[in-house]
Amino acid sequence: METVAGIWLLKTHNPLESMRSLLPFLFSAASLPVALWAAEPSALTIYNNNFAVVREHVALDLPAGASQVDFPGVTTSLEPDSVILRDPAGKIELRVLEQSYRAETASEGLLLALNEGKTIDFILKGQGGAEFTIPGKIVRSGWNPGGGRTTPIIEVDGKLRFSLPGEPVFSALGGDTILQPTLSWQLYTAQPAKVNAEVSYLTGGLSWAAAYNFVLPEKGDQMEVVGWVTLNNQSGKRFEDAAVKLLAGDVNKLAPAMAKSQRGGADGVMMLEAFSVAAVTEKAFDEFHLYTLPRPVTLRDQETKQVEFVRGSGIPVKTLYVYDGAQLMNYRGWQGEMLQTNADYGTQSDTHVAVVREFKNTKEAGLGMPLPAGRARFYRRDDADNRLEFTGENQIKHTPQGETVRLYTGDAFDLVGERKRTAFTYDKRSNSAEESFEIKVRNRKTEAATVTVVEHLSRGVNWKVTARSMAFTQTNARDIEFTVKLAPDEETVITYTVRYDYR
Repeated sequence: METVAGIWLLKTHNPLESMRSLLPFLFSAASLPVALWAAEPSALTIYNNNFAVVREHVALDLPAGASQVDFPGVTTSLEPDSVILRDPAGKIELRVLEQSYRAETASEGLLLALNEGKTIDFILKGQGGAEFTIPGKIVRSGWNPGGGRTTPIIEVDGKLRFSLPGEPVFSALGGDTILQPTLSWQLYTAQPAKVNAEVSYLTGGLSWAAAYNFVLPEKGDQMEVVGWVTLNNQSGKRFEDAAVKLLAGDVNKLAPAMAKSQRGGADGVMMLEAFSVAAVTEKAFDEFHLYTLPRPVTLRDQETKQVEFVRGSGIPVKTLYVYDGAQLMNYRGWQGEMLQTNADYGTQSDTHVAVVREFKNTKEAGLGMPLPAGRARFYRRDDADNRLEFTGENQIKHTPQGETVRLYTGDAFDLVGERKRTAFTYDKRSNSAEESFEIKVRNRKTEAATVTVVEHLSRGVNWKVTARSMAFTQTNARDIEFTVKLAPDEETVITYTVRYDYR
């Protein structure tokens, strides 16, 4: 595609020469209307940050020379400069001389504006539901294109009213009104042609999100999963039996200059017993992942719809208990003076022990499909009545195949942590600090539990643990972990001392 003097040219090998050949048609011949006939259903690629690529086919019967084509029924959030009109077969040269996009459809406000200065009838209802009409002159309609309204002014019997006296009655639509958002083109072809053209464009108002339901038995370490995609259409257009693809990943997209607000979609009801006869297919695409729905989907405007895209069972899952007792404040420096005045940094104790679910996204584990980001809900089946009970939820990030998923789902009721600092000293001469802690972890369960105790050595990167009551693992430059195995009703005490050097 190339552009010359603001005119889009598709499949033009010599744009300047082509422009010279078009001049007689542009200035000496009237544009001819073009017949449109039924074409193929829409195809959508929906991205997970509220936009989509729409591809539709329009069958054109083009005369030789310049012609006018109106294509109604596009979305209300179309990005006009993203539109591409082409012959997918590559046989016909479609030259778009001019394009316009109109989204302001016929409405009461628009028709009032088109009749400003004119007298029309207004219907009023009397007692018993009887209707009668009165004439009124529209002095000011109150309608503003693309925005809010001002107060209308209507003259009735020589007096001005700052409101409509009744329901307005219009004799006909204005000649410049449209019923649906419409693309209009001035096209040129050198010879008469029939072509099943493809129209593609970017639009807002279409989004999708993934959601996962994980079901565990009352006792056990294997779970089932049903994954859904929720499609949300706020685009102002109905898509009938559309072929839908979903692209997962962080695609860089500039905000439109005149972005319209879009209402967010609501979560639908997820039912574990739902069944899909065909599976969603997935493939790597560029730096992202593309999911293709197996069946055509009808998406009505203002509709939210769920489609199953993943199902698995026998997935091994671990329940981890993590005690991270330090409540860290916003600390802005490691200088000695700051250390002295902020000597309580990181010593406040949180008693909660977190519950974390861990599983691997592998084929061997019963999954193995790249998982798009989405909400994950966990349930356990109560053996007493076989009912599902909700046990927590969190967000899954985009997770490639082969990676491990860890999700916090709540706090354990019968596991308790306690953390306190037992000593702190700062030596100004050596510019070093030393700090000691005591951590207690208690298990009030009737079965054994293993708790991971996380400690953040956050006063500096040059540290050394000089004393400890048990072994630890260093997980990064400033964090260490202790693994504590607790019998029922057992308490374990961990102590350690760390020295920071600031020289």
